[in-house]
Amino acid sequence: MNHHPDPVVTTAQGAVRGLRQGGIAAFLNIPYAAPPLGAGRFAPPRPHESWDGVRDATVPGPNAPQSERTLGSVDMSPYFGAGWSRGEDYLTVNVSTPAAMGGDLPVMVFVHGGGFVAGSTRSAMYDGSGFARDGVVLVTLNYRLGIAGFLDIPGAPANRGLLDVVAALRWVRENIAAFGGDPHNVTLFGQSAGATVVGGVLAAPEATGLFRRAIVQSGSGLGAFTTEQAARVTRAAAEALSIEPHVDAFAEISDERLVEAASRLAGIDLRTGTHSDPLFGLSPFSLVLDTQPAASVAAGLGADVDLLIGANTEEGNLYLVPVGHYSTSTAGDVDAAAARAHPDPARLVETYRKARPEASFGELRSAIMGDALFGAGSWALADAHAAHPESATFRYEFAWRSHALDGELGATHAVELPFVFDLAHLPQLHGPHGMLGPGKPPADLAARVHETWVRFARTGDPGWDPYDNERRATMRIDTAWTQVDDPRGQERRAWS
Repeated sequence: MNHHPDPVVTTAQGAVRGLRQGGIAAFLNIPYAAPPLGAGRFAPPRPHESWDGVRDATVPGPNAPQSERTLGSVDMSPYFGAGWSRGEDYLTVNVSTPAAMGGDLPVMVFVHGGGFVAGSTRSAMYDGSGFARDGVVLVTLNYRLGIAGFLDIPGAPANRGLLDVVAALRWVRENIAAFGGDPHNVTLFGQSAGATVVGGVLAAPEATGLFRRAIVQSGSGLGAFTTEQAARVTRAAAEALSIEPHVDAFAEISDERLVEAASRLAGIDLRTGTHSDPLFGLSPFSLVLDTQPAASVAAGLGADVDLLIGANTEEGNLYLVPVGHYSTSTAGDVDAAAARAHPDPARLVETYRKARPEASFGELRSAIMGDALFGAGSWALADAHAAHPESATFRYEFAWRSHALDGELGATHAVELPFVFDLAHLPQLHGPHGMLGPGKPPADLAARVHETWVRFARTGDPGWDPYDNERRATMRIDTAWTQVDDPRGQERRAWS
């Protein structure tokens, strides 16, 4: 039998040639939408032109315009790569699949994080070979970021980065069978900003029917800005660029200048008379919706999609430990965090102190930040989804503690991803500045987490009790896995 070394697949737009490595075929840089140029950067995604002959899909392509993203003393390069790889045709997917490309395999489509301003399919962390090895067709995608992707501009559709994700799902529906995938068993999953986008897609009527399951890893169903909040960011961006806040003016500005202006927008106060800043000042970009995804899901959107949702035990540590703010936290810092996040900050602080009588100020500050960013919005989305019995809801809490940065980094934001992708062995995740710290994580943890995600994609059941609004069954993932009912219930109730 002749094993051709370079697999060729014909998509609706034309043929692509990938790479064969052992039992895995990888196809890189396949366009799912036209290059976003000029005014097109602020328009809905359009279909890509067809091509003649066979397009090379063996080398990584360009990614969305972005500036390099760093987080103090922790090395985030496995997550964010080397920043911006220039090129116009960046609305692309990478596909990893078993080389045999037999039909009807479960498909998983991943949306990367990066605060709505960074990230791409080029990062080492998003190598899909672990999924392909286990009989899953993995698709990773680039989407518009920053001003092009998420600034709410008069004359332009909102949430263009989210519209890109929906366009990629349409590409998957149309083309994935040719790569061995089942277009009717698609799991959309994402982490951080990417998980918040997944929650937004769950609540988007135009995405109905394009996917069967969703996984939300440290996202938020309460993470969207109101149009009033978004307009503040738009005014600030227009001022930074000395232009009128209208799409025609933005269309004239180069990508370089848009990226540079975006990096100067941090720190805008987005609190209004009725709303706190759901991103805690960490990013001036998010989804822009007058109804939060959790409320739309409560009203029935996404009710036919199985949901696996969770967060990490010490999410907030990533924003404090690497920049030296954790151990130096004071009672005033705890109060300030609560004031930023909650209408009744004194009651919030009291609840957290009661729930954690031994906690340091750093631990309390991190817990409040982590719940403001991810916890409250994950609880709300889980509760909203679980109210509809036609599909299942499952909840996890990732509790394994990294010993990075003198043992302080802990079960922080983004620490679960290497386990999900079965890449916990990557050298750049270890060492003094690596996310996973010195020493080796438990030998079977990555295999088990990864296998659980694959099992959910294949069957809709990760292997523990569904979440409902009475018991709130949650799998706590650590060296040992323990199912608990309503973990952190006191703190959860303080946000509802």
